[in-house]
Amino acid sequence: MTEYTPDYPGMIVPVGQVEPVPRRIRGYVAGRPVFDTVRARYVWLWPGYPQYCVPREDIAEGALVDEGRNLTLKVGGARRQTLQLGSLTRPGAAWEWAQDAPSGIVGHVSFRWEAIDAWYEEDEQVFVHPRSPYTRVDALRSGRGLRVELDGTVLADAPNSVMVLETGLPTRYYLDRVYLDWTRMEPTETVTSCPYKGTTSGYWAVRTDTAAYPDLAWAYDFPTRQVSPIAGLVAFYNEKVDLYLDGRPLPRPAPVNRVTWENEHR
Repeated sequence: MTEYTPDYPGMIVPVGQVEPVPRRIRGYVAGRPVFDTVRARYVWLWPGYPQYCVPREDIAEGALVDEGRNLTLKVGGARRQTLQLGSLTRPGAAWEWAQDAPSGIVGHVSFRWEAIDAWYEEDEQVFVHPRSPYTRVDALRSGRGLRVELDGTVLADAPNSVMVLETGLPTRYYLDRVYLDWTRMEPTETVTSCPYKGTTSGYWAVRTDTAAYPDLAWAYDFPTRQVSPIAGLVAFYNEKVDLYLDGRPLPRPAPVNRVTWENEHR
């Protein structure tokens, strides 16, 4: 079997890199502010995206309780913290970086993403994880025809598409709905979110003549403004279907590895 060679740019930021965050960062729990800072730092614990580091003095007084537990992370040590707001307690919600961490984040605190109910960059809410300043996401209209097949069954045959090119990910092809064979599509309850595109409005399973496949296609009816051309269009997982661009078969990309920093200290 021929080894798959990605045909898109990979991530280039080294683990351990620290950079200033040129945005106001705020976090809320149960409607109450936990931190509000214009002095945050990024630190990369893996090349995919950074983690926010918040100065301790920009965190609500008394909101963190040291658990007396040391952590060893990829870029240095830290002390695990419990988030406590009145009667609300979330153990392991954060960690304070120790002296052996990169100098720019010593004394700063990083929060487990799901421990904070709502994250904001300036006045816009951010979902899933921090946006990387080095990730580019472009939505380009393309006049190249695209055909989608699975098990020899044509699922879509479109004369054009909107190509979404996101750093470190395969190109996604978003198609007008009129070019899909909806007799093969069945809506599901799945909802996913992306920090760069927003929250999906629909997912579909696919049934061919030989098998059924869950959650192969999705749509964003109300995407972020950066990718507004994909509104209402439908994309398929390149990894799970056969794509033909201008009649030329495209190799299926390797599954995307979404290992995240949380796994380091759970």
